[in-house]
Amino acid sequence: MKLTFALTGFALAAASFASTGSDDAPCSQTCSSTPRAALASNAVDDIVTTAVKAGSFNTLAAALKSAELIGALQGEGPFTVFAPTDAAFAKLPKGTVESLLEEKNRGALTGILTYHVVAGDVRSKQIVKDELTTATTLNGQRLDIVIDEGTVTIDGATVVTADIVCSNGVIHVIDTVMLPQSKNLAEVATAAGSFGTLLAAAKAAGLVDALTKGGPFTVFAPTDEAFAKLPEGTVATLLKPENKAQLAAILKHHIVSGRVYADQAAKLDKAPTIGGTELAIAINKAGAKIGNANIVATDIEASNGVIHVIDTVLLP
Repeated sequence: MKLTFALTGFALAAASFASTGSDDAPCSQTCSSTPRAALASNAVDDIVTTAVKAGSFNTLAAALKSAELIGALQGEGPFTVFAPTDAAFAKLPKGTVESLLEEKNRGALTGILTYHVVAGDVRSKQIVKDELTTATTLNGQRLDIVIDEGTVTIDGATVVTADIVCSNGVIHVIDTVMLPQSKNLAEVATAAGSFGTLLAAAKAAGLVDALTKGGPFTVFAPTDEAFAKLPEGTVATLLKPENKAQLAAILKHHIVSGRVYADQAAKLDKAPTIGGTELAIAINKAGAKIGNANIVATDIEASNGVIHVIDTVLLP
């Protein structure tokens, strides 16, 4: 499957999810299939206690216990939790919840639950007023926020009750369990079908473990067509065992530590790579460039990083 992502984000300013105050106003046009009386704002109780008392989050509470996250969400915070109801969990394929609650799947469960939590106290008014389009979760991946005629959706889940204030943050109730990207960088690249040469090079350079188990990393990934633009015979030469160090240096020149999303990169003029080199970033009317490569797709999530697609191989 070829990538068809549009270039987005590099022209956007970063949206901060820091708290702007304690204004406790409900979302006026979204809500509320979950009775607000059952989730009455109670700044005395923490997030977990508030959810348990509501009686509509038994599965969420069981999942938090299984993932050993109850103590964290009873901590000082503040946290913003997008809380799926029992009905939301029931929409998952049969057997999914039971499987996730097994001890062997604790890592996957933790990844899903932390994907529903944002650091800070984020109220509905702030989302609407600041026209926020993303939120970075404790999982590390971002949530996409869409506001349409007063309805707020988070990664496709509708906010049905907003601004349940707790002693250590706020709860927004959602009708669907949100699932983060579970594939690592190498798996995402493999599934895309456009990075066969890059993956072969990573294997030859001994970097596959880094792309599957390491990170988080930001990878500026050249497509097969980008590698094909190199002088004839270059790729074949680089793939030889005696050129492993040189190949590794080239690939590391495409990787930055941490998750650097498009809007964050737009604020930079350079980025340090894991190879000890620097990449120049330039934004103009024609688009975005990293070094001498055009960025043709951005913000492709992986469990251990993010991919931006480029049309030219970067040489250190």
